[in-house]
Amino acid sequence: MEPESIAVKGARVHNLQDVSLTLPRNRLICLTGVSGSGKSSFAFDTLFAEGQRRYIESLSAYARQFLGQLAKPDVDLITGLSPAISIQQKRGSWNPRSTVGTITQIHDYLRVLFARAGRPHCPQCDRRITAQTREQIVSRILSMLPGTALLILAPVVRGQKGEFRDLFEDMLKRGYARARVDGRVVQLSEDPQLGRNIRHDIEIVMDRIVLKGNVGSRLAEAVESALHLGEGTLVVAPLDDVAATKTVRRGKKDRSGDLLLSSEYACTRCDVSFEPPSPQMFSFNSPTGMCLTCDGLGRCFDFDPALLVPDDRKSFLNLAIAPMRTRIGRWRRHIYQAVAREAEFDLRAPWRDLSAKAKKALLYGLGDKHLTYEWRWSGGVWRHGGTFDGVIAQLRGKYRKTRSRTLRAFYEKYMRHSVCSACDGARLNAQALSVRVGGKNIFEVCSLSIGEAAEFIDGLELTETEQRIAVDVLKEVRARLAFLQDVGLEYLDLDRSAPTLAGGEAQRIRLASQIGSGLVGVMYILDEPSIGLHARDNRRLLDSLLRLRDMGNTVIVVEHDEETMRAADHIIDFGPGPGVRGGQVVAEGTIDDVQRAKKSITGQYLKGSEEIEVPKQRRPVVRPGLANAKTSRTPRGRRQ
Repeated sequence: MEPESIAVKGARVHNLQDVSLTLPRNRLICLTGVSGSGKSSFAFDTLFAEGQRRYIESLSAYARQFLGQLAKPDVDLITGLSPAISIQQKRGSWNPRSTVGTITQIHDYLRVLFARAGRPHCPQCDRRITAQTREQIVSRILSMLPGTALLILAPVVRGQKGEFRDLFEDMLKRGYARARVDGRVVQLSEDPQLGRNIRHDIEIVMDRIVLKGNVGSRLAEAVESALHLGEGTLVVAPLDDVAATKTVRRGKKDRSGDLLLSSEYACTRCDVSFEPPSPQMFSFNSPTGMCLTCDGLGRCFDFDPALLVPDDRKSFLNLAIAPMRTRIGRWRRHIYQAVAREAEFDLRAPWRDLSAKAKKALLYGLGDKHLTYEWRWSGGVWRHGGTFDGVIAQLRGKYRKTRSRTLRAFYEKYMRHSVCSACDGARLNAQALSVRVGGKNIFEVCSLSIGEAAEFIDGLELTETEQRIAVDVLKEVRARLAFLQDVGLEYLDLDRSAPTLAGGEAQRIRLASQIGSGLVGVMYILDEPSIGLHARDNRRLLDSLLRLRDMGNTVIVVEHDEETMRAADHIIDFGPGPGVRGGQVVAEGTIDDVQRAKKSITGQYLKGSEEIEVPKQRRPVVRPGLANAKTSRTPRGRRQ
């Protein structure tokens, strides 16, 4: 039978003085007392430490070698101990990518919601994406330049880790001879060796077709097979007609000219096809969905044009851009002269006199525009062509390549953290941000506070089909949002960075997660969960703790809050003083028992014989603006 109590005999951890207690199970127990009296030593360093030690000892020897050994606390005997979970007031070890949405798993469910019930739109024209017929796909391919050699590919793996030996064997048995793996065409009979911990893209080669003569029927057959194997998606990879056979045999690694076509997700107006939405596409931690400019961080550490030119009276050739450092020689000058001819400006003019077009050309380049460079020498003029990426791109390359700390520190003087210009801080690519549910994309939903997100989810208007798809997902999202509201965190934004959370906020998030897990028969130990909580929300927190208790758990709270003490089923007061003068149980039982205890300082304050007097005189307000300051909100809803 399950024991009715937890018995502790002879606890001597830290300043505890042979403490022996009997704690009722499945009750809300409050450990209180002056600071340093030993209540945390009893709760965390005795009860929780012994519970963790026993759990690790119950594991196999193989598992224990990875977890290490925990020292036994200085106590004679503990019986009736349940599996223990500690929810302390400390910052979590989350990385900078973690947000409130990710650590509460709300973001994971939202990704599934947008992938399965979202409405895709074209990132270019913002029109609803509709399905393409097979005839439209064939016509699109036939409209390409005559004589072009093509590979018709069926994508079967996108950004997944593994060796995929079974896949290659299965494709070989089904009659396919070649596949393109990470952009390289290989023979399936040669058993491609893939790294199991590296993400791979695998496409099966359906056919090689040259667009000349009557190839319509053969192309239609290849498209039909590719769409069937690729689940509605195919890839057209153009090859050089002369070297097409060599390219296939050698496996040239080049995917820059690929054309993605889909029978399900395509914009007929812009003539663009898209990957089918998947949960990975809405994750800023996955290469499938992250913004490639900022790697899913939403912010970039890059060169700031405002810092690059400290003296705008200098000309470009006179090193107006300070981090260029060395004098511009003849070779670099003839490249910049080609840029000046194209953008129509004078390199010797002061920087402040250059037009915005000229400054943009020098800093960010001219894109894919082909330039003709002229190198003049005694024998004449040597002309050669190329593109220009810009001075900032050159500085980025030098910053990444250098290993000198001094040089890196020099470049960093001209760099600044800023919002990513490509995604505007959304951290996702354009296709992911073009999928909407209820008129909002996933970034806009995560920009809402927990309270606003709950209202948005409750007010969603979905079609009958979408409701069937999303019913389980919405149930989980609503439950987690409700748990967070119950612990007074409705003001937090879902995209709030986890490392910026206060200790009390992080503790209440973990508490909300535990409420949602539905575990029973567990001993929860909490460290002052009411710290930083508004008095109006304290009752909601207590209701959450009582709900944990009613589910069949033992909840032990280290707390100074009076409302928590009065709501507790059992109170233990440590004292009578801090440090060496503490470590004893001065009162135990109900709140009336604590009030009657003569040694209990807590009891004296509870019954009103002691009180903290309100100061009769207040310090004058030095800056009245601070006293009258009101909370402002940014356009995205964050409080400042």
